[in-house]
Amino acid sequence: MIDYSPLWNTLKSKGINQYRLIRSYHFSSGQLHRIRKNEHVSTHTLETLCRILNCSVADIVRISFDREEKES
Repeated sequence: MIDYSPLWNTLKSKGINQYRLIRSYHFSSGQLHRIRKNEHVSTHTLETLCRILNCSVADIVRISFDREEKES
């Protein structure tokens, strides 16, 4: 399962809110909506966030597997 909860912590630590991300950095509100719902986004979107926040992918996204997914 894709989990973007690290992104919210990184934004907070960098002092950037979602409004500023959209208005000042021209980040797509549609992509932000997908991230809020833990939906898939492109590697380009992840790269853009990393550049804006000057961080690594691990500071934005976490992948976890629950037991049923491992057994499939």
